[in-house]
Amino acid sequence: MNLIKVHRVSHFLYKKKIPILPRLFRFLIFLLYNSDIPSSVQIGKNTVFGHSGIGVVIHQDAIIGDNCTIGQGITIGGRSKNPKVPVIGNKVYIAAGARVLGPITIGDNVIIAPNAVVIENVESNSIVGGIPSKILKNNILLEDYI
Repeated sequence: MNLIKVHRVSHFLYKKKIPILPRLFRFLIFLLYNSDIPSSVQIGKNTVFGHSGIGVVIHQDAIIGDNCTIGQGITIGGRSKNPKVPVIGNKVYIAAGARVLGPITIGDNVIIAPNAVVIENVESNSIVGGIPSKILKNNILLEDYI
């Protein structure tokens, strides 16, 4: 059983407004993968979780695009005193241990380095890393790096 498949069933039930089953699936995800991924999270097509998504925490209002890769130990969520959360574009690679926090937008074809703390918008076709993150390279082709 794969984390993304469990989430897809949970999200389907959430959209159909079935009250209890999505919460059971969220609990199942926590038990099996030590991750917190609410049923309301929108995750695009062909997005995958590395290492079965162990230790991933995603805010209930987050939006993740298509064809993304999310490593283990990732946090995608808000910042204190600001209820808005990140919107992740398409073909984004988020490496292990990264944190994507606050009301920000991550563009398409972006690589987020391991353990980076992203608290500002990231333009498309970029590599970011560091604490807090900064752009390390612009105008990249994602296929050259992954």
